[in-house]
Amino acid sequence: MPCAWSNMAAPTLRSLYRTPQAGVWPRGPHVVRPGARGMLAAPRARGLFKEFFPESGTKTELPELFDRRRAGASPQTVYCGFDPTGDSLHVGHLLTLLGLFHFQRAGHNAIALVGGSTARLGDPSGRSKGREALSAERVQANARALRRGLEGLAANHARLFGDGRPWGTFTVLDNAAWFQEQHLVDFLATVGGHFRMGTLLSRLSVQSRLKSPEGMSLAEFFYQVLQAYDFYHLFRRYGCRVQLGGADQLGNIVSGYEFVHKLTGEDVFGITVPLITSTTGAKLGKSAGNAVWLDREKTSPFELYQFFVRQQDDSVERYLKLFTFLPLPEIDHIMQLHIKEPEKRGAQKRLAAEVTKLVHGQEGLDSAKRCTQALYHSSIEALEVMSDQELKELFREASFSELVLDPGTSVIDTCRKANAIPDGPRGYRMITEGGVSINHRQVTNPESVLVIGQHILKNGLSLLKIGKRNFYIIKWLQL
Repeated sequence: MPCAWSNMAAPTLRSLYRTPQAGVWPRGPHVVRPGARGMLAAPRARGLFKEFFPESGTKTELPELFDRRRAGASPQTVYCGFDPTGDSLHVGHLLTLLGLFHFQRAGHNAIALVGGSTARLGDPSGRSKGREALSAERVQANARALRRGLEGLAANHARLFGDGRPWGTFTVLDNAAWFQEQHLVDFLATVGGHFRMGTLLSRLSVQSRLKSPEGMSLAEFFYQVLQAYDFYHLFRRYGCRVQLGGADQLGNIVSGYEFVHKLTGEDVFGITVPLITSTTGAKLGKSAGNAVWLDREKTSPFELYQFFVRQQDDSVERYLKLFTFLPLPEIDHIMQLHIKEPEKRGAQKRLAAEVTKLVHGQEGLDSAKRCTQALYHSSIEALEVMSDQELKELFREASFSELVLDPGTSVIDTCRKANAIPDGPRGYRMITEGGVSINHRQVTNPESVLVIGQHILKNGLSLLKIGKRNFYIIKWLQL
């Protein structure tokens, strides 16, 4: 078995994306104190960091670790794990990712760790029953997709949100790179001996599952051991001293801290971020069935934008602080304007714009705004510049047809070729009674001949609507 315990010096992290130059606490988890200083103060003021662990008994306090002003201070390394149980990140992942970005912006190094091996076991944290087992091939495909997503977000962050300061590095790793080299018996013999069953069984995530009707599998129980080993590996290999995770990850973070401290005598730390929930209190995520995806193929830029535009007034200020890099004074100004004219939803629109730009880039934000104008403001100008992809994303349930424009093609010809109306008198009446519109304009004469520039847009498309909710997209050929 490759040596897992060698005293390896921490090599310099390979940077995927670097922006251009332009007190003592009692041990245990602890809500961030007003006295926390250094770079941790800004995310704390935004509500992004919830708990620190351990809170005392360390040679160097966590805030001091990140204070670049102290003598001999060097950039620190922070990591967060993302298990590829699905083929896309979702909004529930954004806060931990933003936490990594805040460290990167302060000049520290961030690692996004894809759990290509741990996903095979399934994290039991916050779950009432086991996850559906995934094949190795499925997990590998999901891991590749998550890596692309993480690298894309990091690229958008570096390209669109630079602040003129020198940033740290952002690196994407996969724990399959080291777990695939391990042999089971050797791993259990060398690693397993450092964990105590009583401690592992005492974790809240384990206790709740053991008391559930379904119980808990050995694979799930062993998950916290593998996550703890991730922390150890990253500490030895990359000098990583901080693990970032959701509030439901505190038990796993504690296991990692105890393992690293027991083996090395060195102090490492954990920081949790708050969980984002729906209006019903359910955690946003794939398992809860309410995920808002960050992959365009699953949730379009328009749908992501509208998700944040629809946020309630009592949440929008908190979300502006959590999900954006806007300075707090600017957020205060946005909220002052919002209070005066809440019906304009200016705060929600700014929130939606910032998040959509981070996830999908400026092009994605522009697309979301075009779709918004086309759907909610009946903008012909927006429809005329929309691509086939945008129309399909905007009207996901719409039928898409490619038709040849023959001379004399009429409104009723078009509706019938698109299978939008029934044959015979009933379909004819649907048009004459005002139930049909083309490009947001009602048409009532079934025999009207289609006119380019009116019924057919400059981009060669027509948006046909039957009734209130049935849309048909027509792409005209040979114009």
